[in-house]
Amino acid sequence: MPQNPNHIETEIKLYVSDFAPVVEQLRIRRARLITPSVFECNVRFENKEQSLTPSGIVLRLRQDRHVVLTYKGPLRQANNAVMEGIKSRYEVEVEVSDFDDMHLILNLLGYHEHIRYEKYRTTYRYNNTEVVLDQMPFGKFVEIEGQADDIEDVVTELGLCDAPRFGESYIELFDRLRDNLKLEVDHLTFENFAGVTVSLEALQSSTSAS
Repeated sequence: MPQNPNHIETEIKLYVSDFAPVVEQLRIRRARLITPSVFECNVRFENKEQSLTPSGIVLRLRQDRHVVLTYKGPLRQANNAVMEGIKSRYEVEVEVSDFDDMHLILNLLGYHEHIRYEKYRTTYRYNNTEVVLDQMPFGKFVEIEGQADDIEDVVTELGLCDAPRFGESYIELFDRLRDNLKLEVDHLTFENFAGVTVSLEALQSSTSAS
């Protein structure tokens, strides 16, 4: 079946130390608040062969105010080299009625729970983009999703040109931190990061911290 071009997700992830300046810029520009901060529990699944993650494929079940099953294809780098950190991938989502029942269906189909991760997410709409503020267990991130040119415009308008950009997923950053900080935890939860200090350097470095 051919992929629907409307299902292409293009976004950028930026690290910030404080959401307040971003929220103020969104307020000044009259961005529309879609969803106030809401807790998310995400579960990523693997198949018996453990081949999804190495292939860049995501099969995820998310619980917030709704329950959503998501498929994401492998990442693609944006063609314009100026647009550093902007990634595109094929994404299809469907809302389902029950988290536990969908979890069971996936188990019965041969998929198993690979990793759980948590976040608090606030969602805005602004200038043809979706701007989300993600409080992760290891730091604060702004994700902007839309067309690449619109994303770069919004980055500038929100004063985020100097913010560090990350092309990695939150799970890839978690794996990096587990390596750098010698963390012996299996899931990306607030409980597992309680009392853990995470520096920007630890997030950026691909080598073990000294």
